[in-house]
Amino acid sequence: MTPSSEFARLVEIMAALREPETGCPWDVEQTFQTIKGYTIEEAYEVADAIERNDMEDLCSELGDLLLQPVYHAQMAAEAGEFTIEDVILGVTTKLVRRHPHVFGEAVAKTAGAVNVRWEDIKSQERADRAERRGEEDAPSLLADVPRALPALMRSQKLQKRAAKVGFDWPEIRQVIEKCREELGEAEAAIAAGNEEEIAEEIGDLLFAVVNLARKSGVDAETVLENANQKFVRRFSYVENRCREDGIDPAEAGLERLDGYWNEIRVRDKQT
Repeated sequence: MTPSSEFARLVEIMAALREPETGCPWDVEQTFQTIKGYTIEEAYEVADAIERNDMEDLCSELGDLLLQPVYHAQMAAEAGEFTIEDVILGVTTKLVRRHPHVFGEAVAKTAGAVNVRWEDIKSQERADRAERRGEEDAPSLLADVPRALPALMRSQKLQKRAAKVGFDWPEIRQVIEKCREELGEAEAAIAAGNEEEIAEEIGDLLFAVVNLARKSGVDAETVLENANQKFVRRFSYVENRCREDGIDPAEAGLERLDGYWNEIRVRDKQT
């Protein structure tokens, strides 16, 4: 058994599943649009296995994720667009091109130096892509930040990209002031009761907070997920305390629930 033979077998299985006459009816009906959500879901399941440090699950989830490009490439091959071989050739060519310090004569001794070179190469790739498409205007620095990314992640990437040309607050205190300003505008919109303005101002506030995370050197998506997990753990404690006291959480009232919540907050600070 070799990786190449097993991969070829996977491609063959996918082709068989998509065969109109003898394949799986469900697989035959799928399109790029219907499979797109599964692709995203599988990536998150890989991330979850990593977060749990479950290597058995990680192995399984990586297999599920690997199926996704094979599936998309099979549909593309059927449409005469490209094949899985084209996909592999594209990524191997890109890896070699983006690592001249490994496969060429360039020198980059630190991760920071690699990042600088990486961004220069990507910038040139954007320009080349615009030229191939016949676009007369220079490509936007933000053009290839995918819209399908989670909103927090995309915000941080957009801000990071803009910062590369100096569009950034020089000091973190300015970002903090911007957060206060956006919070004030959200409060004013809420007081006015204008739903459209409320939505816009809260969006601006979230964007500013993501900027604060970036300037503080933390990943907004990661720290929010950590906060989510902390909330789940603490709320589970509140539910358990309700059970201990023989109270239905829905009937406990905010004062009692908040008291339980403060118990676990105090305990957390003591550990």
